[in-house]
Amino acid sequence: MDLSDTNGTAASSNKSPRSRAPIGTALAGEPLTGTGKTVINDGVVAKVAGLAAREVAGVHALGGGAARALGAIREAMNNTDVSQGVSVEVGETQVAVDVTIVADYPVQLQQVADDIRSNVIRAIEDLVGLEVTEVNVTIVDIHLPSDDNTEAEPTKAALR
Repeated sequence: MDLSDTNGTAASSNKSPRSRAPIGTALAGEPLTGTGKTVINDGVVAKVAGLAAREVAGVHALGGGAARALGAIREAMNNTDVSQGVSVEVGETQVAVDVTIVADYPVQLQQVADDIRSNVIRAIEDLVGLEVTEVNVTIVDIHLPSDDNTEAEPTKAALR
């Protein structure tokens, strides 16, 4: 059975106008974008937030004591978890972020927290496209430069 289009020309019944358009082009008046749903896992949002927080000057490490100990084991196996110390609550269009850090000494702690907030908000909104409702920063410790020296040098009791 043949159908007539608006110009009066015959068209085959098994071909629609959409199937005759070349791939990658839109018919007149139609957008080229497709429809569908994009799902971004919470872990992806946490990684983006973790990477953004690590970029801030004055952040020594992310996570509390137990998370850092587990992170040290992961790093020994060349398997770094960039979302360590970060938890997120992701909704349809919004996200809330909690970041736990160890700060370097001497840094202005409020400034480091503010810088983390701005960096995390910018990264999530730009890369993920979600609105950030809040970024809570918890500073659990301060890393002293002398901590590195004492860890690197074995004590006399350890040498005996």
